[in-house]
Amino acid sequence: MSTVAVIGSESLLGREIRDIVATTGVPIDLRLIADTDEQPGILTRVGDEPAIITRLNAEGLSGSRAVFLAGSAESSRKALKLLDGSDEIAIIDLTGAAEERPEARLRAPMVEKEEGDLEGATHVIAHPAAIALALFLRRLHAQHPVCASVIQILAPASEHGAAGVEELQQQTVSLLSFKSLPKAIFDAQLSFSLLPRYGEEAPTKLEDAELRIERHLATLLALPGEGQDVPMPSLRLIQASVFHGYSIGAWVEFESNPGVDTLENSLGSDFINVHSNEVEPPTNVGQAGQSGIAVGLIEPDRNRPEACWFWLVADNLRLTAENAVAVARQLV
Repeated sequence: MSTVAVIGSESLLGREIRDIVATTGVPIDLRLIADTDEQPGILTRVGDEPAIITRLNAEGLSGSRAVFLAGSAESSRKALKLLDGSDEIAIIDLTGAAEERPEARLRAPMVEKEEGDLEGATHVIAHPAAIALALFLRRLHAQHPVCASVIQILAPASEHGAAGVEELQQQTVSLLSFKSLPKAIFDAQLSFSLLPRYGEEAPTKLEDAELRIERHLATLLALPGEGQDVPMPSLRLIQASVFHGYSIGAWVEFESNPGVDTLENSLGSDFINVHSNEVEPPTNVGQAGQSGIAVGLIEPDRNRPEACWFWLVADNLRLTAENAVAVARQLV
């Protein structure tokens, strides 16, 4: 059984990888590596088996077939430096830290038709919102040709890891207690609010994430296979005051509107769960821990006869980790 190291094994993404490997029988042996701010030597578990979190150094990485980058930006940079010049250990990056490397390949096995050359590559997992939209738009376009689409994406705090979740939780408690708000991540009040942009002192910009989703989606829509070359949508990203899971509103105009019943019957696939209008629409809370995406609330646009509205949800951590584990499965 091949060994795959998980750097940032206690992060939200690291824990998701551990859960998927433990519950789906993926034939890999996980080696848990501490993030730079974590203490090595901690006893934890992978499924029902005990495991020790080891130190992030060359010795800890040696002998691995691949490495998941699932921790902080600092730990990813340190790991990449340790792995420079090594062709024996593949990199599976869930954080985007390796995206600018010349050999980096954007990966989303749920969307891909062909694996291509897996040797010697740095595998950057596509943004979860881009994966969700590629699954939806490609499937839709293959069945009913799309002319245009407009997408509104509501992002969760967990896209910033545990720090984002904790800041949203602390802001909520502070507001209800009439205390000052922590703003290290968003530099703005996110609790009970929607943010079209972060504050000026935020360490990252929301518009950068929006551009990254757009870049990744353009690449995924151009891949060979079902629904190839669907027209690129217009999209906007909004930071929502939710802890977990993407919610996406999509307006789609067809060459010929097939109608709600036909759309409900034809849109489903291995990775798309369709909720008919006879049941409750999907929610980000209900999708937590679920594979792929859920689509529902399909309704015609009352003012544009060739267009329909759709509601999509996806577990951002699960979607990213599932595609990362699928890459690891291909490598081993």
